[in-house]
Amino acid sequence: MSDNGKKRWMGVGFGALLIFLGILLNILPSKIVGALGLPLFLDCTGTILAAMLGGVLPAVLVGFATNVVKSFSGAFSLYYGVISIFIGLATVFFYNRKFFSSIPKLFLTIFCYALLGGGLGSVFTYYLHRQSFGTGVSAPFAQYLHEVLDTSVFQSQLMADVTVDLFDKAMTVVFAIVIFHFISRRVKNHLNYVFQRPVKGNDSEVEVRRSLLGKVMMVVVFSEVLLAAFVASIGYYLYKEKAVAKYTSIAYGLTDAAAIVLDGDRLMTYLQEGREAEGYAETEKKLYDIRSGFPTAKYLYVYHIAQDGCHVIFDLMPLDGEEPSQPGDVIPFDPSFEEYLPALFKGDTIEPVVSDDSYGWLLTVYKPLKDSSGTTVAYVAADITMESILMDEISFLIKELSLFFGVSLVIMCLVTEFMKRGIVIPINRMSKVAISFAHNSEAGRKISMRRVKAMDIRSGDEIQNLYNAFSTMAEDFLAYIIQIKAQNDRITRMQDEIIISFAELVEARDEGTGNHIKKTAAYVEAIARQLMKEGFYADQLSEDYIARLKRSAPLHDIGKIAISDLILNKPGKLTDEEFEIMKTHTTEGWKILQKIVENTGDTMEAEYLKEAVEMAHYHHEKWDGSGYPTKIKGEEIPLSARIMAVADVFDALVAERVYKKPFTFEKAMAIITEGAGKHFDPNVVEAFSHIAADLYEERTKLSANAELSASS
Repeated sequence: MSDNGKKRWMGVGFGALLIFLGILLNILPSKIVGALGLPLFLDCTGTILAAMLGGVLPAVLVGFATNVVKSFSGAFSLYYGVISIFIGLATVFFYNRKFFSSIPKLFLTIFCYALLGGGLGSVFTYYLHRQSFGTGVSAPFAQYLHEVLDTSVFQSQLMADVTVDLFDKAMTVVFAIVIFHFISRRVKNHLNYVFQRPVKGNDSEVEVRRSLLGKVMMVVVFSEVLLAAFVASIGYYLYKEKAVAKYTSIAYGLTDAAAIVLDGDRLMTYLQEGREAEGYAETEKKLYDIRSGFPTAKYLYVYHIAQDGCHVIFDLMPLDGEEPSQPGDVIPFDPSFEEYLPALFKGDTIEPVVSDDSYGWLLTVYKPLKDSSGTTVAYVAADITMESILMDEISFLIKELSLFFGVSLVIMCLVTEFMKRGIVIPINRMSKVAISFAHNSEAGRKISMRRVKAMDIRSGDEIQNLYNAFSTMAEDFLAYIIQIKAQNDRITRMQDEIIISFAELVEARDEGTGNHIKKTAAYVEAIARQLMKEGFYADQLSEDYIARLKRSAPLHDIGKIAISDLILNKPGKLTDEEFEIMKTHTTEGWKILQKIVENTGDTMEAEYLKEAVEMAHYHHEKWDGSGYPTKIKGEEIPLSARIMAVADVFDALVAERVYKKPFTFEKAMAIITEGAGKHFDPNVVEAFSHIAADLYEERTKLSANAELSASS
């Protein structure tokens, strides 16, 4: 197994251990404070710690898994899992923004936890326990607030949950921070590596306009929302039908049970004589006993239906304490029953009726009561409040959505982690290596190839195929670069030889110059490097620029090809007319090289000849503007020409020519120094003066060797 493979498996082990310990830290302290009867939960310590150490994925898994484990002893715990996930996500948000290192921000964090755990939790408790206080830690406090402040059940539950959660989350955060503080930096760094939370500067992060991971997450979130809407709608619709059927069945069960104790032959007597009728009280008591077995029923009554209204025979006292109607009372028909009146008058059976009138929002079932002749003499009716059905539906919807979003968040985090590890990070790493692939130096190329090999992607899918292709392409590219470099080196050497040979051909016509082009090229390179060393003209001087100067220097006198041998090799002083002709070698050289540049076009060769053109044209210009051929001055003169001017004059002074003897080094340096600020660039003269002695000594050795070689 490769080193990367071992690291991956070690990472999986560390990640699983973090999740397991996080679940334990959520459950054990919660069990301990519960056994001690303390008004605390302490069931988020592991979630917060996992978020601080590993980020989103462990936080979500620890939070939701804790509630799954707790649901084995209490099913309602499972529905609070989404709240634990929200607390984990909030921790990642706050921790990444340094909220845990600032006391004021830490108080804000605790308050947000309390709103999530207490505020959202109170909504769950209120509806999951059907508008009651439930049996949780905050239930006694909520009941106390309800009794003392006379607040509603929900308001009491909300205040109690948020208050208790403030203390609970404060203790939880302190507990988590203490544990985090004692975890070694090495473990923290390893967990951070395991879960690969990309940070700025990481080699797995490449700046892009639209992240691939972001696009995938948008699709996943959009799909989850659509699926949630679809599942919730279908589930709610089916449950609503089931709930109505359930409560309808309860109502029918109540009316069937009541019908057993009601004697159809005695009902009209009960209607006429009321409570004085024999057996009325016994029958009413039996009805109350039956009604007590159906706590969801709000009303139970027996009516005789006549044209003038509903004649009361029995009306049991409602559960909410309203005064019941008395036997013989006539109750007008409610408008919602008008469509059923013909059937009721005939004594037929009718379907359950949903009404919303003065008695409330009710589901009503009617069962006909017949005498011994088979005639319907009355109806026994049961009312179920629709609020009960609605509360069941809301409770179901909350359960459904909390479970769905809890599981969805876990799935989204897993998808995100898979996408990040399996696709985004490998692609970003390849992109990073490709962008920074160095090909300008052998050392850089080796480092780049080591980075390619170090990725060692072995996912066994298309990403590995892409990596293999990328690796092969990098190797081929590297081989191609080496081949091209070798060819370029050969071409460069050929160009240099051609240039030197061409320049020497021109120089051979001038019998007095004697290796002038080679010496001036060496001087130019040395002066340029000294200028760069001393910090002069840093915006222009570079290794590439100096290399171009050295290659261009031999062409500075190329224009002498257009000068007559009579003038070029004249042993005496030139006349004014002859000197004017001699001066034209600068313009002629410029024309020759400029034509080559124009014919070459926008290429590297044209860039290389730029310095050659400048030196050929301007190397006789002077700093004070008294030179030729254009009389420009100062820094208007190109730097290459200013350097060549010093090198050219120095070599001319210390060399023997047909028209003069060589000057001593001291005399030549005096002339050069005196010309600073007049003939020459003062900075160039200063840099040259620091290396002139060494250059002269080297020149003397080369001349001696050349004479020795010629004599032998």
